Amino acid sequence: MSSDARLYLLTPRLKDAAPFAPMLRSALASGDVACVLARLEAAVDEGGAKKILRALIETAQPLGVALIVEDNAGLALKTGADGVHISGDEDALQHALKQLKPGRIVGAGNLRSRDAAMSLGETGVDYVMFGEPARDGFVQPLEKTLERVDWWASIFTLPCVAYAGSADAVDPLAAAHAEFIALGEWLWDSADVASAVALAAAAAARNPLPVA
Repeated sequence: MSSDARLYLLTPRLKDAAPFAPMLRSALASGDVACVLARLEAAVDEGGAKKILRALIETAQPLGVALIVEDNAGLALKTGADGVHISGDEDALQHALKQLKPGRIVGAGNLRSRDAAMSLGETGVDYVMFGEPARDGFVQPLEKTLERVDWWASIFTLPCVAYAGSADAVDPLAAAHAEFIALGEWLWDSADVASAVALAAAAAARNPLPVA
């Protein structure tokens, strides 16, 4: 038996949901998207953040897509989001696990070593993410992400998300048996977002996951 990797979309850093929501709706209708990670501009206050997140939730959840909040478990609870993704802050991760588990998703990213990945993988998180952009926009080379995903998939059953820094990265990351393929800034910069999502979903489907 086998199954296909699913897509995990990272939003641009948002200060207003209104211009982005139609693009997101089109993307979600174009491929097998499991999750959307909502990322906000640093200057957005809590009231503005709640407004943005609720608009994204209204777009994603009716389609069966989980809306995940970046680095703020409190906002996830207050807005009815499906979970939180914590990037590299172990104290924040432990706090999120206490606040949100078992009812909601908690993911961990910004894992810069195998030891860090293994340690966080034992905390009760629902997934780990490899290769996602740093706050300054830096994305590690595809070869490094592939190595990490291949290692993880060969040993652990906990799902991993692999960040694809370009459309060309989707195929090899799916072949390395990442359960989820994350698409970020390049997706929203595409001339046709819906087509880009459809092509990424097709690439993931060409590399089915082994199922025991």
